[in-house]
Amino acid sequence: MAFVITSPCIDEQAADCLDVCPVDCIEKGEDQYLIDPSICIDCGACETACPVEAIFHEDELQEEEQSFLEKAKKYYHL
Repeated sequence: MAFVITSPCIDEQAADCLDVCPVDCIEKGEDQYLIDPSICIDCGACETACPVEAIFHEDELQEEEQSFLEKAKKYYHL
C-alpha cells in the first residue's frame, strides 16, 4: 500500500483526491474515502490535492493513524 487516507477525511470528505487520481483507486467507504492499494500507482497526486492533509504515504503515518492502514486493508479484503 502506498498512500493511506486518515482521520481528517471523516469530517471533510472533500473528494478532491478523486478528481486527480489517474487510476481511479479511491472510493467512498462507509465514513471516509479509501485508497485501493492493489490499484494505486504511488504517484502522490491525491496527497497534494487533499485540502485537509488527510493523505499520507504508509511510511509516514503517525502512530495514532496506523488504524487507518488496517481499515483500508480490511475494506479491500487484503
